[in-house]
Amino acid sequence: MRFLKDIKGVIFDIDGVLLDSMRIWKDLGERYLKSRGKEPKEGLSDILFSMSMEEGAAYLRDHYLSDETSEKIGEGLQGMLRDFYYYEVRTKEGAEELLETFEGKGIRMTAATSSPRTHIKKALERNGLLSHIEKIFTSAEVGSSKHSPEIYDAAAGFMGLRREEVCVIEDSLYALRTAADAGYFTVGVRDEEGESDQKGLEEAADIYIGDLSELMNKIE
Repeated sequence: MRFLKDIKGVIFDIDGVLLDSMRIWKDLGERYLKSRGKEPKEGLSDILFSMSMEEGAAYLRDHYLSDETSEKIGEGLQGMLRDFYYYEVRTKEGAEELLETFEGKGIRMTAATSSPRTHIKKALERNGLLSHIEKIFTSAEVGSSKHSPEIYDAAAGFMGLRREEVCVIEDSLYALRTAADAGYFTVGVRDEEGESDQKGLEEAADIYIGDLSELMNKIE
């Protein structure tokens, strides 16, 4: 199979691929409101999902918490997010086994994430995955989102590999398309809390899987 023959390195997305963390990005606003004794209206998570943290804090202030500042709400949201990654989030099923399989076959592994480094590092460490990842690259540190292949190029460059020698594993369609258009081999992973256009993800990916165990079966 091409994967075993040509791929020498893997770049993992983290949220929705290695960590079962996508739900926090949908539930964060509701969690915060309930902690403040407020009942969120139906559909709040859909409204907040596409907003930045600052925009979401302002929305919660305007619609629910007029007696609090956006800054205070933002700090509360950040604290809840931190606690989720530090103490609560678990790995996706099959994550550790997949990393061990790649490691055993001499395939190098890095990570590319849009989440804060401190959160991701703590979550991976607590769940026993950090030692398998050579280096974590973040959008904030690279200076561009996954609408640009810069973060993938940084990871591939660190591994000393060409784009065609690297597999990018993503659960988001826009990010996977970025990697595919740049010439990377791609694996699309289904996550129930993530990408809504699963058909698009399946069509854009070189390999589409419902869970990580499916990919492990393909490489053994």
